[in-house]
Amino acid sequence: MARKLNPLTPQEERIIVHKGTERPFTGEYVSLKARGTYVCRRCEAPLYRSEDKFDSRCGWPSFDDEIPGAVTRSLDADGDRTEITCASCGGHLGHVFLGEGFTPRNTRHCVNSLSMRFVPADKG
Repeated sequence: MARKLNPLTPQEERIIVHKGTERPFTGEYVSLKARGTYVCRRCEAPLYRSEDKFDSRCGWPSFDDEIPGAVTRSLDADGDRTEITCASCGGHLGHVFLGEGFTPRNTRHCVNSLSMRFVPADKG
């Protein structure tokens, strides 16, 4: 059964549907350190856990792991980067980079804040 898609603001649509990118250090989740789960803003599918978030100082929220099955990887239109999208609705999240050495997993999911919504741990 397909998930219901949430309505998007024009700015969210530019990022999620048209594969745009937020300006660095402008997203609401860049510095958030609270415990909880990041879900897709478009369909509410769980994407990332707060314990997998780290400060890469790149200007976007960074995670070194995703919730199993939540994210799809594909070659970006530029042919150089790997795009990540929500496995449930196909919404653009950002890009994944390997081999940078930021964490032991050696993976950085660089995600637009506008592609996600944060659900605090105490909100279940």
